[in-house]
Amino acid sequence: MIEIRNVSKSFENIAAIDHVDLSIKEGNVFGLIGTNGAGKSTLLRMMSGVIRPDSGEVMVDGMPVFDNVEAKQQFFFIADEPYFFANANPEDMAKHYMTVFPQFDAEVFYSYLEKFGLERRRKINTYSKGMKKQLAILLAVAAKTKYIFCDETFDGLDPVMRQGVKSIFASEMDERGMTPIIASHNLRELEDICDHVGLIHKGGVLLSKDLEEMKCNIQKVQCVFKEDVNVQDALAGMEILKLEKRGSLHTITARAGREEIIAKFACFNTLFFEVLPLSLEEIFISETEVVGYDIKNLILG
Repeated sequence: MIEIRNVSKSFENIAAIDHVDLSIKEGNVFGLIGTNGAGKSTLLRMMSGVIRPDSGEVMVDGMPVFDNVEAKQQFFFIADEPYFFANANPEDMAKHYMTVFPQFDAEVFYSYLEKFGLERRRKINTYSKGMKKQLAILLAVAAKTKYIFCDETFDGLDPVMRQGVKSIFASEMDERGMTPIIASHNLRELEDICDHVGLIHKGGVLLSKDLEEMKCNIQKVQCVFKEDVNVQDALAGMEILKLEKRGSLHTITARAGREEIIAKFACFNTLFFEVLPLSLEEIFISETEVVGYDIKNLILG
Protein backbone atom coordinates (compact mmCIF):
# COMPACT_ATOMS: atom_id res chain seq x y z
CA MET A 1 0.00 0.00 0.00
CA ILE A 2 1.16 3.53 -0.79
CA GLU A 3 0.31 6.22 1.73
CA ILE A 4 0.74 9.93 1.07
CA ARG A 5 0.36 11.81 4.33
CA ASN A 6 -0.21 15.57 4.30
CA VAL A 7 2.46 16.09 1.63
CA SER A 8 3.36 19.55 0.32
CA LYS A 9 6.01 20.77 -2.12
CA SER A 10 6.77 24.28 -3.37
CA PHE A 11 9.19 25.58 -5.97
CA GLU A 12 10.16 29.14 -5.05
CA ASN A 13 6.76 30.77 -4.39
CA ILE A 14 4.67 28.24 -6.33
CA ALA A 15 2.86 25.51 -4.40
CA ALA A 16 3.07 22.47 -6.69
CA ILE A 17 1.52 20.07 -4.14
CA ASP A 18 -0.57 21.40 -1.27
CA HIS A 19 -1.30 19.16 1.76
CA VAL A 20 -2.23 16.02 -0.16
CA ASP A 21 -3.52 12.93 1.62
CA LEU A 22 -3.97 9.85 -0.54
CA SER A 23 -3.97 6.05 -0.12
CA ILE A 24 -3.37 3.65 -3.01
CA LYS A 25 -4.31 0.03 -2.45
CA GLU A 26 -2.51 -2.95 -3.92
CA GLY A 27 -3.83 -4.91 -6.89
CA ASN A 28 -5.76 -2.01 -8.48
CA VAL A 29 -5.03 0.32 -11.35
CA PHE A 30 -4.96 3.82 -9.89
CA GLY A 31 -5.52 6.68 -12.33
CA LEU A 32 -4.21 10.12 -11.36
CA ILE A 33 -6.01 12.68 -13.51
CA GLY A 34 -5.21 16.37 -13.93
CA THR A 35 -4.28 19.09 -16.37
CA ASN A 36 -0.68 19.84 -17.29
CA GLY A 37 0.68 21.75 -14.32
CA ALA A 38 -1.80 20.30 -11.84
CA GLY A 39 0.97 18.61 -9.84
CA LYS A 40 0.83 15.03 -11.12
CA SER A 41 4.51 14.75 -12.05
CA THR A 42 5.66 16.40 -8.83
CA LEU A 43 3.54 13.98 -6.80
CA LEU A 44 4.91 10.97 -8.71
CA ARG A 45 8.48 12.17 -8.19
CA MET A 46 7.87 12.43 -4.46
CA MET A 47 6.26 8.98 -4.46
CA SER A 48 9.35 7.60 -6.19
CA GLY A 49 11.79 9.40 -3.87
CA VAL A 50 13.29 11.56 -6.62
CA ILE A 51 12.49 14.74 -4.68
CA ARG A 52 11.87 15.28 -0.98
CA PRO A 53 8.56 16.76 0.22
CA ASP A 54 8.77 20.08 2.06
CA SER A 55 6.41 18.56 4.62
CA GLY A 56 4.52 15.32 5.09
CA GLU A 57 5.62 11.80 4.23
CA VAL A 58 5.31 9.20 1.47
CA MET A 59 5.26 5.55 2.57
CA VAL A 60 5.50 2.42 0.42
CA ASP A 61 4.50 -0.76 2.26
CA GLY A 62 5.13 1.00 5.55
CA MET A 63 8.60 2.27 4.55
CA PRO A 64 9.49 5.94 3.95
CA VAL A 65 10.53 6.37 0.33
CA PHE A 66 13.06 9.18 0.25
CA ASP A 67 16.66 7.97 0.46
CA ASN A 68 15.52 4.40 1.12
CA VAL A 69 16.93 1.74 -1.25
CA GLU A 70 14.72 -1.05 0.10
CA ALA A 71 11.55 0.95 -0.52
CA LYS A 72 12.69 1.98 -4.01
CA GLN A 73 13.12 -1.65 -5.04
CA GLN A 74 9.35 -2.00 -4.73
CA PHE A 75 8.55 0.26 -7.69
CA PHE A 76 9.70 1.33 -11.16
CA PHE A 77 9.16 4.96 -12.18
CA ILE A 78 8.53 5.75 -15.86
CA ALA A 79 9.00 9.48 -16.35
CA ASP A 80 7.14 11.49 -18.99
CA GLU A 81 10.43 11.59 -20.92
CA PRO A 82 12.20 8.32 -20.00
CA TYR A 83 15.94 8.54 -19.39
CA PHE A 84 18.37 6.21 -21.15
CA PHE A 85 22.16 6.17 -21.12
CA ALA A 86 23.87 7.97 -23.99
CA ASN A 87 24.44 5.64 -26.98
CA ALA A 88 22.76 2.76 -25.11
CA ASN A 89 20.67 0.05 -26.73
CA PRO A 90 17.93 -2.06 -25.03
CA GLU A 91 20.46 -4.74 -24.06
CA ASP A 92 22.57 -2.15 -22.24
CA MET A 93 19.56 -0.88 -20.30
CA ALA A 94 18.48 -4.41 -19.40
CA LYS A 95 21.97 -5.17 -18.02
CA HIS A 96 21.83 -1.99 -15.96
CA TYR A 97 18.43 -2.73 -14.46
CA MET A 98 19.49 -6.27 -13.60
CA THR A 99 21.92 -4.69 -11.12
CA VAL A 100 19.19 -2.44 -9.68
CA PHE A 101 16.24 -4.85 -9.45
CA PRO A 102 17.14 -8.38 -8.28
CA GLN A 103 13.97 -9.84 -9.84
CA PHE A 104 14.57 -8.39 -13.31
CA ASP A 105 13.49 -11.08 -15.82
CA ALA A 106 15.62 -10.82 -18.97
CA GLU A 107 13.71 -13.61 -20.69
CA VAL A 108 10.41 -11.76 -20.27
CA PHE A 109 12.02 -8.51 -21.42
CA TYR A 110 13.45 -9.90 -24.65
CA SER A 111 10.22 -11.77 -25.37
CA TYR A 112 8.19 -8.55 -25.10
CA LEU A 113 10.86 -6.65 -27.04
CA GLU A 114 10.42 -9.05 -29.97
CA LYS A 115 6.62 -8.87 -29.80
CA PHE A 116 6.75 -5.07 -29.96
CA GLY A 117 9.21 -5.14 -32.86
CA LEU A 118 11.97 -3.28 -31.02
CA GLU A 119 15.53 -4.19 -32.05
CA ARG A 120 17.62 -5.15 -29.02
CA ARG A 121 20.92 -3.75 -30.38
CA ARG A 122 19.60 -0.60 -32.04
CA LYS A 123 20.70 2.67 -30.43
CA ILE A 124 17.84 4.08 -28.36
CA ASN A 125 18.62 7.63 -29.48
CA THR A 126 17.40 6.59 -32.95
CA TYR A 127 14.01 5.49 -31.54
CA SER A 128 10.88 7.60 -31.95
CA LYS A 129 9.14 9.06 -28.89
CA GLY A 130 6.56 6.27 -28.95
CA MET A 131 9.23 3.56 -29.23
CA LYS A 132 11.09 5.02 -26.25
CA LYS A 133 7.87 4.94 -24.24
CA GLN A 134 7.33 1.30 -25.22
CA LEU A 135 10.87 0.39 -24.22
CA ALA A 136 10.52 2.09 -20.83
CA ILE A 137 7.29 0.20 -20.17
CA LEU A 138 8.85 -3.16 -21.10
CA LEU A 139 11.83 -2.50 -18.83
CA ALA A 140 9.42 -1.61 -16.02
CA VAL A 141 7.38 -4.79 -16.47
CA ALA A 142 10.49 -6.99 -16.67
CA ALA A 143 11.82 -5.46 -13.43
CA LYS A 144 9.02 -7.37 -11.65
CA THR A 145 8.45 -4.62 -9.10
CA LYS A 146 5.29 -4.51 -7.04
CA TYR A 147 4.34 -1.03 -8.26
CA ILE A 148 4.83 0.84 -11.54
CA PHE A 149 4.54 4.64 -11.55
CA CYS A 150 3.63 5.91 -15.02
CA ASP A 151 3.78 9.61 -15.93
CA GLU A 152 1.77 10.18 -19.13
CA THR A 153 2.74 6.66 -20.21
CA PHE A 154 0.20 6.36 -23.03
CA ASP A 155 1.06 9.76 -24.52
CA GLY A 156 2.82 9.13 -27.83
CA LEU A 157 1.54 5.57 -28.24
CA ASP A 158 -0.73 4.71 -31.14
CA PRO A 159 -4.07 3.00 -30.29
CA VAL A 160 -2.78 -0.50 -31.08
CA MET A 161 0.30 -0.15 -28.87
CA ARG A 162 -1.83 1.44 -26.14
CA GLN A 163 -4.07 -1.60 -26.05
CA GLY A 164 -1.02 -3.85 -26.10
CA VAL A 165 0.40 -2.13 -23.01
CA LYS A 166 -2.95 -2.33 -21.23
CA SER A 167 -3.07 -6.07 -21.98
CA ILE A 168 0.42 -6.53 -20.52
CA PHE A 169 -0.59 -4.63 -17.38
CA ALA A 170 -3.72 -6.78 -17.00
CA SER A 171 -1.68 -9.97 -17.43
CA GLU A 172 0.96 -8.89 -14.89
CA MET A 173 -1.73 -7.92 -12.40
CA ASP A 174 -3.37 -11.35 -12.71
CA GLU A 175 -0.10 -13.26 -12.47
CA ARG A 176 1.70 -11.43 -9.66
CA GLY A 177 -0.53 -8.66 -8.33
CA MET A 178 1.32 -5.73 -9.92
CA THR A 179 -0.15 -2.31 -9.11
CA PRO A 180 0.11 0.39 -11.81
CA ILE A 181 -0.32 4.07 -10.88
CA ILE A 182 -0.96 5.99 -14.08
CA ALA A 183 -0.92 9.80 -14.30
CA SER A 184 -2.59 11.37 -17.33
CA HIS A 185 -4.13 14.63 -18.45
CA ASN A 186 -6.54 12.65 -20.64
CA LEU A 187 -9.47 11.10 -18.82
CA ARG A 188 -10.54 9.07 -21.85
CA GLU A 189 -7.21 7.20 -21.95
CA LEU A 190 -7.96 5.62 -18.58
CA GLU A 191 -11.63 4.82 -19.18
CA ASP A 192 -11.18 1.09 -19.69
CA ILE A 193 -8.30 0.31 -17.35
CA CYS A 194 -8.70 2.09 -13.98
CA ASP A 195 -10.23 0.66 -10.82
CA HIS A 196 -9.73 3.78 -8.72
CA VAL A 197 -9.36 7.37 -9.90
CA GLY A 198 -8.02 10.50 -8.23
CA LEU A 199 -8.49 14.02 -9.59
CA ILE A 200 -5.72 16.51 -8.83
CA HIS A 201 -6.09 20.25 -9.47
CA LYS A 202 -3.80 23.10 -8.46
CA GLY A 203 -1.76 20.80 -6.25
CA GLY A 204 -4.68 19.36 -4.30
CA VAL A 205 -6.77 16.21 -4.63
CA LEU A 206 -10.39 17.10 -5.40
CA LEU A 207 -11.66 13.56 -5.58
CA SER A 208 -10.40 10.03 -4.96
CA LYS A 209 -12.94 7.25 -5.39
CA ASP A 210 -13.39 3.67 -6.48
CA LEU A 211 -14.67 3.72 -10.06
CA GLU A 212 -17.10 0.82 -9.63
CA GLU A 213 -18.54 2.46 -6.54
CA MET A 214 -19.06 5.70 -8.45
CA LYS A 215 -20.74 3.85 -11.30
CA CYS A 216 -23.08 2.04 -8.91
CA ASN A 217 -24.06 5.22 -7.07
CA ILE A 218 -24.82 7.45 -10.07
CA GLN A 219 -27.44 6.58 -12.69
CA LYS A 220 -28.48 8.19 -15.94
CA VAL A 221 -32.09 7.78 -17.06
CA GLN A 222 -33.79 8.66 -20.33
CA CYS A 223 -37.57 8.63 -20.33
CA VAL A 224 -40.72 10.01 -21.92
CA PHE A 225 -43.72 10.52 -19.65
CA LYS A 226 -47.30 9.90 -20.84
CA GLU A 227 -48.43 13.14 -19.22
CA ASP A 228 -46.75 16.32 -18.00
CA VAL A 229 -44.69 15.66 -14.89
CA ASN A 230 -42.71 18.02 -12.69
CA VAL A 231 -39.58 15.91 -12.48
CA GLN A 232 -38.12 17.75 -9.50
CA ASP A 233 -41.29 17.16 -7.47
CA ALA A 234 -41.68 13.59 -8.74
CA LEU A 235 -38.15 12.69 -7.66
CA ALA A 236 -38.31 14.51 -4.33
CA GLY A 237 -35.91 12.96 -1.83
CA MET A 238 -33.52 11.85 -4.54
CA GLU A 239 -30.36 13.86 -5.30
CA ILE A 240 -30.64 15.11 -8.89
CA LEU A 241 -27.23 15.95 -10.34
CA LYS A 242 -28.33 16.92 -13.82
CA LEU A 243 -31.64 17.39 -15.60
CA GLU A 244 -32.13 18.00 -19.32
CA LYS A 245 -35.19 18.04 -21.56
CA ARG A 246 -35.27 17.93 -25.34
CA GLY A 247 -38.82 17.89 -26.64
CA SER A 248 -40.57 15.19 -24.62
CA LEU A 249 -37.33 13.30 -23.79
CA HIS A 250 -36.02 13.76 -20.25
CA THR A 251 -32.42 12.90 -19.40
CA ILE A 252 -31.86 12.67 -15.65
CA THR A 253 -28.62 12.00 -13.79
CA ALA A 254 -29.23 11.12 -10.15
CA ARG A 255 -27.25 9.84 -7.20
CA ALA A 256 -28.92 6.53 -6.47
CA GLY A 257 -28.60 2.79 -6.96
CA ARG A 258 -29.96 1.16 -10.10
CA GLU A 259 -32.70 -0.73 -8.23
CA GLU A 260 -33.77 2.43 -6.41
CA ILE A 261 -34.09 4.29 -9.71
CA ILE A 262 -36.10 1.48 -11.34
CA ALA A 263 -38.44 1.27 -8.32
CA LYS A 264 -38.96 5.05 -8.35
CA PHE A 265 -39.86 5.20 -12.02
CA ALA A 266 -42.15 2.19 -11.75
CA CYS A 267 -44.59 4.57 -10.05
CA PHE A 268 -44.84 6.76 -13.18
CA ASN A 269 -46.64 6.24 -16.47
CA THR A 270 -43.90 6.32 -19.09
CA LEU A 271 -43.92 5.74 -22.83
CA PHE A 272 -40.19 5.07 -22.73
CA PHE A 273 -37.78 4.39 -19.86
CA GLU A 274 -34.13 3.29 -19.90
CA VAL A 275 -31.23 3.29 -17.42
CA LEU A 276 -28.01 4.02 -19.32
CA PRO A 277 -24.38 3.31 -18.35
CA LEU A 278 -22.28 6.40 -17.61
CA SER A 279 -18.84 6.98 -19.02
CA LEU A 280 -15.97 7.88 -16.71
CA GLU A 281 -16.14 11.39 -18.13
CA GLU A 282 -19.83 11.75 -17.24
CA ILE A 283 -19.26 10.43 -13.72
CA PHE A 284 -16.45 12.89 -13.10
CA ILE A 285 -18.43 15.79 -14.52
CA SER A 286 -21.30 14.94 -12.16
CA GLU A 287 -19.08 14.45 -9.11
CA THR A 288 -17.00 17.61 -9.57
CA GLU A 289 -19.88 19.91 -10.50
CA VAL A 290 -21.42 19.08 -7.12
CA VAL A 291 -18.36 20.52 -5.34
CA GLY A 292 -18.23 23.58 -7.57
CA TYR A 293 -15.71 22.60 -10.27
CA ASP A 294 -16.27 22.32 -13.99
CA ILE A 295 -14.20 19.31 -15.07
CA LYS A 296 -14.87 20.11 -18.72
CA ASN A 297 -12.60 23.12 -18.29
CA LEU A 298 -10.14 21.26 -16.04
CA ILE A 299 -9.30 18.14 -18.04
CA LEU A 300 -11.61 17.87 -21.04
CA GLY A 301 -11.16 21.26 -22.64
